[in-house]
Amino acid sequence: MPKSWLNKIKWDEQGLVPVIAQEVGSNDVLMFAFMNREALQRTADTGEAVYWSRSRKKLWHKGEESGHIQKVHEIRLDCDEDVVLLKVEQIEGIACHTGRHSCFFQKLDTKDGVRIWETVEPVLKDPEGMYK
Repeated sequence: MPKSWLNKIKWDEQGLVPVIAQEVGSNDVLMFAFMNREALQRTADTGEAVYWSRSRKKLWHKGEESGHIQKVHEIRLDCDEDVVLLKVEQIEGIACHTGRHSCFFQKLDTKDGVRIWETVEPVLKDPEGMYK
């Protein structure tokens, strides 16, 4: 199958594109990551999210260690063609390596006139027990 669909994307200087994972149904934003061409191709081929780990410099199949796989329902490209949106089903409801539903669990709040980051989502599973 021709890969011309990959050429439509505006990859950055490192060959990466930002990716937002959004939960099907709730529309919760679960996480933000990056993909290279191979990661996006594998995601499209397998129906499960595969990202590029910038810290480890390798492909990362979401859930490969924790079991918290993301089943991809849709892949969308934004109007500038430089951000990908994955509409996913988050297996076991945990997307974050901290054991929370979403990586966006801290909310900016004001307490006694001081801005603070408040944790607004509970830990659903101890992260120590999530990884093999």
